[in-house]
Amino acid sequence: MIISQAPYRVSLAGGGTDLPAFYRQEMGAVLSMAIQRHMYVTVSPRFDETTRVAYTRTEIAASLDDIEHEIAREALRMTELGRHLEITTVGDVPAGTGMGSSSTLTVGLLQALYAYRGEVVSAERLAEEACEIEIDILGKPIGRQDQYAAAYGGLNYIEFHSDDTVRVEPVPVPNDTLAAFEEQVLLVYTETQRSADGILQEQSDSTADRMTVLREMRDMAKEIRSVLTGEPDFDELARLLHHGWELKRSVVGSISNSQIDEMYATARAHGAKGGKLLGAGGGGFLLLMAPLDLHGEILDALGNPRTLPFAVDRRGSRIIFISGHGGH
Repeated sequence: MIISQAPYRVSLAGGGTDLPAFYRQEMGAVLSMAIQRHMYVTVSPRFDETTRVAYTRTEIAASLDDIEHEIAREALRMTELGRHLEITTVGDVPAGTGMGSSSTLTVGLLQALYAYRGEVVSAERLAEEACEIEIDILGKPIGRQDQYAAAYGGLNYIEFHSDDTVRVEPVPVPNDTLAAFEEQVLLVYTETQRSADGILQEQSDSTADRMTVLREMRDMAKEIRSVLTGEPDFDELARLLHHGWELKRSVVGSISNSQIDEMYATARAHGAKGGKLLGAGGGGFLLLMAPLDLHGEILDALGNPRTLPFAVDRRGSRIIFISGHGGH
């Protein structure tokens, strides 16, 4: 049995500029961090000549083409593995919550399958192949940041170039700055899940009309990087996040809704200095920045919603358990 552990991500700035509609015209860039919430994938041998895939449902397929879970099917095809396998996926956070879960799954599954074959593959290859599966093969209207965040881990400034190449630059944030930043962040669940595909398609379609706004969002990734690597100024960081959220809302109307706007306004009225909705929008988690001593007041004002502890995961996808013999 092989078990992989791949981190979810929180994107701070630049989301939308990792879509081909933008980066094929000019460079895109995001500032993204892996967090200590994970997708676990197990791969183990199966006695029967079938493939069993267990996720929110369980399916048993006699052939590769019969597998309905698209990512599992295409990852098995890419790694040239087929029958006689049991695959299970367990996530710390549900899908559709703005943390890149499908790409995290793709990266973690590819790594587990390669490990089952006895192969060690680089973070770059994992990210590239995850993009190939999700974007090229399955035709998802998504960007390229989530796959790299899951594969590399840590806090990264990621550039997207017109030839589809991606450059990952780790951001050297001092430990005490990172700890102080983690302490200020609140991740609040909006109690809604959504598929990002429709919103991303709408965003992609409107890119040509929004190039100026998207350029500013891209440049903000570099600004926030400078704040985190210089003399820490969390009020300035919160201001940039707030401005970025306002810009993002101006790109596509469906990114937010009245419930999310009301939650954000209430949090701001009770001490949050800034924040943003994670992912493509429409639901999921709201990231808020506020001094730690105001967190209780903010949560009370919001009706004590569910929250997630926030901490950066400095490592990317990895194998955490190997037992018995791999091979195929």
